[in-house]
Amino acid sequence: MPRSPLALAALASVAVPGLDVYDVLRSPHTDADFEVVVVKDATGRRWIVRAPKRAAAGAALEAEKGLLGALTRAKEAGIVTFDVPHPAGAAELGTDEGRAIVYTEVPGAPLMLAALQPGPGLAAAVGQALAEIHELPIAVVEDQGLPAYTAEEYRERRLTELDAGIQTGKIPPRLADRWERQLENVAWWRFDPTVVHGDMGEHQVFVADGTVVGVVDWMDARVADPADDLAWLVASAPDDVLDSVVEAYHARRRELRDPHLLDRARLASEMALMRWLMYGVRTDNADIVSDGEGMLTDLEAMLFDEAEEA
Repeated sequence: MPRSPLALAALASVAVPGLDVYDVLRSPHTDADFEVVVVKDATGRRWIVRAPKRAAAGAALEAEKGLLGALTRAKEAGIVTFDVPHPAGAAELGTDEGRAIVYTEVPGAPLMLAALQPGPGLAAAVGQALAEIHELPIAVVEDQGLPAYTAEEYRERRLTELDAGIQTGKIPPRLADRWERQLENVAWWRFDPTVVHGDMGEHQVFVADGTVVGVVDWMDARVADPADDLAWLVASAPDDVLDSVVEAYHARRRELRDPHLLDRARLASEMALMRWLMYGVRTDNADIVSDGEGMLTDLEAMLFDEAEEA
């Protein structure tokens, strides 16, 4: 049963003693896994309340809570320049879903990718923020018990995902063949694993005054392929904007340049559509499955049919 915004606001009052709720509104970030509301207190300060809808989502929320503390210490030490949400308290939901977590609000506003311009401004700031994440000590993630993969383990994981998708019979064969060839090209998969955000997109990057001031939604963080955090840009950013982001990214990284970083990022952006479909399959959600099938059909047409016509 969905919880009302007022019910979530009441949980916030329990989670943070002394929190005097003045107003509450449902967040647009409510999704299949979480109910989210924004609460204002009597002083005008805003708080984020996130309640899991499933036990697995609740477990991810608890793992993120520890990671956010480590990232806050990284900010204080000057390792990263952006802020992250600060867990302020938690309240039991009385179900097997876990606890609702209350956070202080990250400053700024979500990035609008369409507003990014090439050059040394905000696009470069996005590249620098991504590089800061990938330069974090791996122990930041490993100490929280979050997943850590070698490059070969991650390639095999992607192959396993593809096999599972193919078995559904819902993946267009030309896409499956394309992805299999790229996954079996071992030259692409010689990279140094880094800390990755794991769910990066414009809604996770908060900006103000022409720079990145916050990064949110760390529940999919792991040690894995840095290309995953660039997939959203490869999929949607204009080429000149992408060039500016990547140039600033490389300038901030200490590792040697990865020649196939963007190749793997493009592959990750394509396979994300399959993962959305598979989420629908696992949760028995026919609407998500249909949506995923439609997006895969469109991707196949863009990659193959339009290329043949050209």
